[in-house]
Amino acid sequence: MINRAASQIGRRLRQVRRVWLAEGPEGISRRARTVLAEQIRPKTALSPVLPADVIAADLTRPFQPPMPSAKQGEPIAVNWVMLPPSPGSGGHTTIFRIINYLQSHGYRNRVYFYDPYLGDHQYYESVLRTYYGFAGPVGNVGETMADGNAVVATSWPTAYPVFNARCAGKRFYFVQDFEPYFHPVSTASILAENTYRMGFHAITAGRWLSEKLRAEFGMDADPFDFGCDTSRYERRSGFERGGIAYYARPGAARRGFELGVMALEIFARRQPDIDIHIYGDKIGTLPFKTVEHGVVNPDRLNEIYNKCFAGLSLSLTNVSLVPHEMLAAGCIPVVNDAEHNRIVLDNPFVRYAQPTPEALAAELDALVSEPAFDSLSRAAAASVNSATWDDAGARVDEVFRRVTRT
Repeated sequence: MINRAASQIGRRLRQVRRVWLAEGPEGISRRARTVLAEQIRPKTALSPVLPADVIAADLTRPFQPPMPSAKQGEPIAVNWVMLPPSPGSGGHTTIFRIINYLQSHGYRNRVYFYDPYLGDHQYYESVLRTYYGFAGPVGNVGETMADGNAVVATSWPTAYPVFNARCAGKRFYFVQDFEPYFHPVSTASILAENTYRMGFHAITAGRWLSEKLRAEFGMDADPFDFGCDTSRYERRSGFERGGIAYYARPGAARRGFELGVMALEIFARRQPDIDIHIYGDKIGTLPFKTVEHGVVNPDRLNEIYNKCFAGLSLSLTNVSLVPHEMLAAGCIPVVNDAEHNRIVLDNPFVRYAQPTPEALAAELDALVSEPAFDSLSRAAAASVNSATWDDAGARVDEVFRRVTRT
């Protein structure tokens, strides 16, 4: 036993020496914190959906709710069931762009929080009021939902309480991504996939999702096209371009953070005089020089884009809003080449590259070396001027009116 202990101690000391020489004290600290986190982490994590809601959702015997038709000239009442929002949430931003459009066109919108984590709903309601500008009624799914013309799930955990609810209203599913991909193959991925079998009518962010849900799950699905807030994101004079931007989200695996960092490391070696602006999250030390911005508001982000030739925006599932915002500012987005990105973006000024560090870096390198960049930038900005969120809202309005009148 003593010999085994001595062998293990020697082994660990040699490992510590290798890490110190290769990565310094930061490498030691990172590994120690990782081991400690694994030791104190509960063996069973909190679930994003209450098990009781999953058990209650018998997909073989779905409840058939009364579906009062929306009468011509009467307001359509919509119950939106959502996870509690945080300021700046991209998913909630899109939802409330649509809700606020509908509200301005005579709808009665109600919001119901679904929160297995038991947060402070008074705080979350204040976020809705002050950050997203929502003035309608706010409640909790644990209370009885009012009857409506439509009841809308907005993420896979919320689909379960919507399926189980006994209030009147046609069931809809506002789908912004293919959420089973958010999880490794697991109970969570299966539970997420099962929500597409609940018989809801899907309203999807872009055509890729509607085509996928129709083909693989037989869902009724209508897409809306992404808009771009060109009042906030625009190409401005007075800025000298000398950098590239990177939307970094290490906590969201679908944004390919590690792949992006490897691509930027190659790019930084080739273009050491080009600033690399990183925003989205605070990252810390990387193996190349960066200008780190963390979380920024839209006005500051537009300034960053106007200082950059190009931006790296990786989407391993449905595309984010970032490429359209970059384009509006005349900053050319470099995106991983994938069917879901090409279908949704559908813009000739987006640069696609195979999802390898070398290919992504080469596309960034080509853009900062482009001799006719100014004219390219102007044309790219002009290409998104017609894409508005009012168009997206009008499309959702049309779907609600058509489906709730049948």
